[in-house]
Amino acid sequence: MLDWDDLRFFVALADEGSLSAAARRLKVDHATVARRIAALEARVNARLVDRRPRRYLLTAEGARIAEHARRMEAEVFALERGTMPADAARMVEVSVSAPPMIALTLVAPRIAPFQAAHPHIRFKLLAEVRHVSLVRREADVALRLSRPTDPTLVIRKAGTMRYRLYAARSYGEGRAPEDHGFIAFDETLNDTPQQHWMKGIAGAREIVLTTNDLGVQCAAAAAGLGIAALPDFLGELYGLCPVGDGAEHIDRDAFVTYHADLRNNRAVTDVAAFLATCLPRPR
Repeated sequence: MLDWDDLRFFVALADEGSLSAAARRLKVDHATVARRIAALEARVNARLVDRRPRRYLLTAEGARIAEHARRMEAEVFALERGTMPADAARMVEVSVSAPPMIALTLVAPRIAPFQAAHPHIRFKLLAEVRHVSLVRREADVALRLSRPTDPTLVIRKAGTMRYRLYAARSYGEGRAPEDHGFIAFDETLNDTPQQHWMKGIAGAREIVLTTNDLGVQCAAAAAGLGIAALPDFLGELYGLCPVGDGAEHIDRDAFVTYHADLRNNRAVTDVAAFLATCLPRPR
């Protein structure tokens, strides 16, 4: 008989295309993935992948087996969602994925009163930039700054993040606007709306720092390094001042989302409603 774990590893490789990416998804080392794939090939007595220097390509037999395995995986995750405790009579852990600075400053400080009112719910708060897969149960509930397109998800607009240009109070003193420097995301987050907006305003002026972390941007701006495009709640938290009259801004809607299979799970819907109360409304 086929081993389900071998098939699970094979689906990850088929989806991700490389051992390292599949290993990151499964939270194991790449040697474990390679060993599972070899075991599956031995069981079915067929070559399932063509091993290229930087990528694994499915053979025709591999593509056929991957399609069956994906359906099996979907059924396993559906079964897990269906057996998740839903009432206050049983302790339940609800995993929540949110952008790191939102998790740190808006969600985590508010969990205690929520948990006091819902003692049967335990949070697993994942501070992640990436979009986790709710279908594969990488989280039960996600807070995102872009609207998901997956039709299997329940999606609710939960708030709006208003971004302005912020700098330290003393940054503009004795410095002409044409000499302003800007703090930006690096290439991994270069496509975010606030990055495009800020770069349009910066024009030819210098980018004095790039980083993949919003908290680093805040700290650098607070230290007087330059101007950053930040949501209002972080600008205020770090004691920063809007640049100019603060009228220029860009809004990003925030969404709380979870799988439709969980729409009748009271613990999940209570957590989703709680997350919506954590998010700011623009002034």
